[in-house]
Amino acid sequence: MAGENEFLLHALYMGIFITFVYDLLRIFRRVVPHRGFFVSAEDFFFWIYCGGEVFLLMYHESDGTLRWFAVLGALAGMFLYRKLVSPYFVKYVTLALNRALKFLGKVLSWLCKPLRYVCQKIKATAARAERKAGRLLKQLIHRIKNRLTYFMKMLKMTLKA
Repeated sequence: MAGENEFLLHALYMGIFITFVYDLLRIFRRVVPHRGFFVSAEDFFFWIYCGGEVFLLMYHESDGTLRWFAVLGALAGMFLYRKLVSPYFVKYVTLALNRALKFLGKVLSWLCKPLRYVCQKIKATAARAERKAGRLLKQLIHRIKNRLTYFMKMLKMTLKA
């Protein structure tokens, strides 16, 4: 009898643990929103993991025999955790993580301000240099064209004479 009570307690803990892990997944989904394929993949791997954990519990505690009181114990653990802890845990951990990420974003933005300033200055200097190089290139092309025209005229004059 004591072994069955211990098994029931382990099943209860397993239900609490499974629901806790799923809450971590829910928190992750709220902090990093995503849809469709990724949510389905997360759920798929979560349930494979949970199936493995339940199998190991049954294997170690009852030699692989399915005991319905263990299933009911796990369901009771899930239900109790879901009603008593889960709403507050998900809400406040999500809130804390979102605020921490927002604060981190502001700090990084503040730290990157000098870098943005330097990048803007470099970009402006590069644009000025590009414009100046364009003008110099136009002047060089104009001079070469004038020189070639002069030499062509001289050649024509020399050939006529």
